Amino acid sequence: MGLGGISIWQLLIVLVIVVMIFGTKKLRNMGGDLGTAVKGFKKSVKEDPGSDAPLKSQVEEESDKDGEDLSEMTEDSTEKKDNT
Repeated sequence: MGLGGISIWQLLIVLVIVVMIFGTKKLRNMGGDLGTAVKGFKKSVKEDPGSDAPLKSQVEEESDKDGEDLSEMTEDSTEKKDNT
């Protein structure tokens, strides 16, 4: 038994069917395109490490605003409890 109950023979049969349908040239081209896309993605992630800095500061500002709103809401609720 292989992956999740699939034996090696079943995988080979599926591989043969895929090769017969698409052909080796088309599969090779798709593999190359996928590899190029992965390389481009990794390169863009490496080249732009500081691009998330403005986003991070924006998130921190928003969280500070939310924290102030939350503290105001808790103060209002405690005042209402004291008045009752």
